[in-house]
Amino acid sequence: MKEFILDTHSHTVASGHAYGTVLEMARAASERGLQLLAITDHAPALEGSCSEIHFRNFKVIDQYLYGVEILMGAELNIMDYEGNVDLGPEVLKKLPLCIASLHTICLKPGTKKENTRTLLKVMENPYVHIIGHPDDGWYEIDYEAMVREAKAQHVLIEINNSSLVPGGSRIHCEENMRTILRYCERYGQEIVVNTDSHFPTSVGRFDEARALLEAVSFPEELIVNTDVEKLKKYRNRTGL
Repeated sequence: MKEFILDTHSHTVASGHAYGTVLEMARAASERGLQLLAITDHAPALEGSCSEIHFRNFKVIDQYLYGVEILMGAELNIMDYEGNVDLGPEVLKKLPLCIASLHTICLKPGTKKENTRTLLKVMENPYVHIIGHPDDGWYEIDYEAMVREAKAQHVLIEINNSSLVPGGSRIHCEENMRTILRYCERYGQEIVVNTDSHFPTSVGRFDEARALLEAVSFPEELIVNTDVEKLKKYRNRTGL
């Protein structure tokens, strides 16, 4: 399997529960040999995170740091079963990359039907590029329906390396990822492997996810991490 040269899910001190600065995260990405890093701090609804103004001022940040292309985006919180998120379109249209994720602190898990509908609805948002950590077993999801809609809406499915690291709060992650990957292969749905880094030393470390992909013989051509141009196809969903 080729080397992964991009990581599109990471957090800085602005998220309130992460511990690196933008410069520290970028330097770590450079040291790991990445070509692109997305900084995706949590949107405002997550307790302890930054306010909306944080996401309005990214123009002050250099596009390249330590030789790494930097995308200043957001990890949006899905707020209800209609798929609404916690930043409005006037802000989202300025962001080059957005992840939409379910977090129990923002939306209590519902029924399988409700949880699945939530993800299907959020993918209708033209500013959402990636569905974050759908492996979280607190939310029962119809993964076949999720993958088919992602394919139809041209949205990436995330394989979250952090979910596979022992000690996390998510449950049944490897089992669920295997199911997700099976459907992604069946329907030709591309994935993005992310670290969900909350500290610089984990930027660009994909060991657990790579091992899983190799164990299930997942097709390399469906992994966007090996080519920045593959990612651009999804970023250009809204012409950004």
